[in-house]
Amino acid sequence: MAALRVLLSCVRGPLRPPVRCPAWRPFASGANFEYIIAEKRGKNNTVGLIQLNRPKALNALCDGLIDELNQALKTFEEDPAVGAIVLTGGDKAFAADIKEMQNLSFQDCYSSKFLKHWDHLTQVKKPVIAAVNGYAFGGGCELAMMCDIIYAGEKAQFAQPEILIGTIPGAGGTQRLTRAVGKSLAMEMVLTGDRISAQDAKQAGLVSKICPVETLVEEAIQCAEKIASNSKIVVAMAKESVNAAFEMTLTEGSKLEKKLFYSTFATDDRKEGMTAFVEKRKANFKDQ
Repeated sequence: MAALRVLLSCVRGPLRPPVRCPAWRPFASGANFEYIIAEKRGKNNTVGLIQLNRPKALNALCDGLIDELNQALKTFEEDPAVGAIVLTGGDKAFAADIKEMQNLSFQDCYSSKFLKHWDHLTQVKKPVIAAVNGYAFGGGCELAMMCDIIYAGEKAQFAQPEILIGTIPGAGGTQRLTRAVGKSLAMEMVLTGDRISAQDAKQAGLVSKICPVETLVEEAIQCAEKIASNSKIVVAMAKESVNAAFEMTLTEGSKLEKKLFYSTFATDDRKEGMTAFVEKRKANFKDQ
């Protein structure tokens, strides 16, 4: 029964409208958020780190938190020094959902395009790495799957438990989970609400790496630094091409890949990269 209460407290969350979290402060350089912590990390400050920061509510994804997350993503997207972004939560929970949606009607959902503002994460051109510790249930699991790479702490757990309260995932859970782990496991998770461990998630292809809890964020930052050391414009092309594999047929995707591949030959960074390789030196990319 206790486990069921955890699941019920972690399903489908923010109301937009009528329910909002308490007032939040807009992002500005050096300013603090209400529900997240945003800062630059890495040796050369090339990594944007966003930490969901509602520990008492298990990082429940309220409306104000998602708005702040979108603002921080936009700021890092526009920062020419940042080459990749890491999104993390706390040791106990990456993110979950809140329960106020119990009062939302069909008209509220339809007219307000409920959860639509979550889509901004999928539109960021720079790579985003999710560093997941603890629970990633419901919207928390969906938020992680919107990222490009998922690193998980040893104790991380993933679930889409919406079925237990009479609804289904609404922020891409049925679609992205199926593409990540296959129909059978996705169907089992969605229809039963059962959770899977970090180890099972990695075996299924949902997670790319499992790390000790205490080093998870730093290892994600190291991966982000490695990505950021490459040409930002070419990294964006590579990300677009890989993402196209989930939207296009093999033939269509291969055509797009060829076009993007050809496009790299119009960049100074492609020339610098190949020249540096021939000259056996490190490339000095200018993001041009």
